[in-house]
Amino acid sequence: MNKFTLLIVVLCASLCPMGTYAQEVVRRVISIEEMFTLADRNSKSIRPGITGVSEAAEAVKVAKNARLPEIDASLSFSYIGDGWMSDRNFSHGMNAPMPHYGNNFAIEATQIVYSGGAVSKGIAVAKLQEESARLNLESNRDKVRFMLVGYYLDLFKQQNMYRVYEKNIEQTKQVLRDIQAKGEQGIVLKNDITRYELLLSNLELTRTQIQNTIAILNNNLITTLGLSVGVVIEPDTTTITRSLPVEDGDSWTNKAIATSPLLKQMSLAVEMSRHQDKIIKSERLPKVALFAGNRFDGPILIEVPPINKNFNYWYVGVGLKYNFSALYKTNKSLNRSKFTIRRNEEQYADAREQTELSVNSGHIRYMESYVQLNTQQKSVELAGQNYTVIRNRYKNDMALITDMLDASNSKLAAEVELVNAQINIVFNYYNLLYLSGTI
Repeated sequence: MNKFTLLIVVLCASLCPMGTYAQEVVRRVISIEEMFTLADRNSKSIRPGITGVSEAAEAVKVAKNARLPEIDASLSFSYIGDGWMSDRNFSHGMNAPMPHYGNNFAIEATQIVYSGGAVSKGIAVAKLQEESARLNLESNRDKVRFMLVGYYLDLFKQQNMYRVYEKNIEQTKQVLRDIQAKGEQGIVLKNDITRYELLLSNLELTRTQIQNTIAILNNNLITTLGLSVGVVIEPDTTTITRSLPVEDGDSWTNKAIATSPLLKQMSLAVEMSRHQDKIIKSERLPKVALFAGNRFDGPILIEVPPINKNFNYWYVGVGLKYNFSALYKTNKSLNRSKFTIRRNEEQYADAREQTELSVNSGHIRYMESYVQLNTQQKSVELAGQNYTVIRNRYKNDMALITDMLDASNSKLAAEVELVNAQINIVFNYYNLLYLSGTI
């Protein structure tokens, strides 16, 4: 073996394991419920909502701090210059010696006793904002889940379509072989063979497009679910065979009104605006606080001449504060608050109405999908029977090639629509779950 041949062998040996690894594919069957669990744990679209809930929880703690006492302390040292005294007409001025080194230490604690409800309402608003953050997380989670259901069922649909096209391609190839055999005998025109070859080419092109769509959907799913690049998701085949609940429209509507995250958020917005209104009104009420403090000063400068000694004293008391300007300043704020409450109430009423309409429409489509399934099952049965009859007639030279083309296309379309009808039932069911906030 020469050196060149040896080099080729070494390169092949080193590249083969890499190629095997790059082409390694792991097929994984995932149910919709398992997909939801993976999304809750790994989806980047849900993580900001989780952080938002933690942020809102901390905001509640911050709001509760208003109930704690305020404690202020100060410490200072100073140099005091000599003073100067004179008569009221600035005559007979003279220097007044002063102690030059001064010190001050003060500490004071204040506890709010009554604030007109501003503190308690502020805490209540923070708690409502925390609940709103949770509902926002729930809403984002529902959106991600519904998006994944769309990818999942579309992947299911495309994979089933791929198998249908594979089957029809094999059937078309068999028919083409039969036609070509007859063509060699001079029984079939070359034009008929060409038309069937064109049909086969179109089927293979569509199969390639379906393969590309499957690759795109699979990539969307594994990226959102946080799975490895080499994973190929296989939908659970029991998804379209299991029995789904069929409830009346009113039940779905009542469920949506009770559980919809959007409606709950709108309701919280109304409640928060009412609390804000009470906070504004509290500005017109007096504020009462208890206070206690201690001061340690020196020297004593309030005496003439000054006394170069330290002076310590403490005090406790109750303070009353009233902002008279609030009587005329809060009027416009209160008027604005009333319009805010009304706007939020109107938005809630509109959201409720739109939710009821959406659920009603979704329920109608859900029930319609069962009718569509029954129709497609009958269509597949009839298309299959028609294809068998036409093919037998064609073999016996009792039908034209165009009849075979029409029968084959009808059979293909019926089989594809049957799969679509089965998946549409599942999609419409999860659409109802999404609209009602129970997905």
